[in-house]
Amino acid sequence: MSILQPARAGPTAPYERLAALGITLPPAPPPIANFVTHVVEGRLLYLSGQGPREIDGYLHKGKVGSDVSVEEAYGHARLTGINLLSVMQDALGDLGRVRRIVKLLGMVNAEADFDDHPSIINGCSDLMIAVFGDAGRHARSAVGLGSLPGRITVEIEAIVAID
Repeated sequence: MSILQPARAGPTAPYERLAALGITLPPAPPPIANFVTHVVEGRLLYLSGQGPREIDGYLHKGKVGSDVSVEEAYGHARLTGINLLSVMQDALGDLGRVRRIVKLLGMVNAEADFDDHPSIINGCSDLMIAVFGDAGRHARSAVGLGSLPGRITVEIEAIVAID
């Protein structure tokens, strides 16, 4: 199955797709400051920004365009997407409750002249489509910033419609 092909819907489908991708969700990363990882308001789940944190706590750091390649940063955005999925699982108890990924805001710690931010944030977008099929297609912004907390390479936040 291509990661961009629509997939079967249903409450177990996200877990079947994660298994097919070889992904086991880690525990949801804790907040690193005075905020919560998510807020449910009505039928929307707002996810605070997550970064490229490995299960052992290691954070990928550096400037894209000098220290970090586009390919590496794409992987970091994918890892950040996995962390967002972990927070969704923690917040909802069941990824089958996700009706749609509404919006992603992807931020890239990039050199001033770097201009390929969308290619990096595709790491997260491609993952959401692979896990949720058409319900993973979303609106998105991908921006470059002069720095991110702890010098991480990417930070991504999400808005999710839920059942």
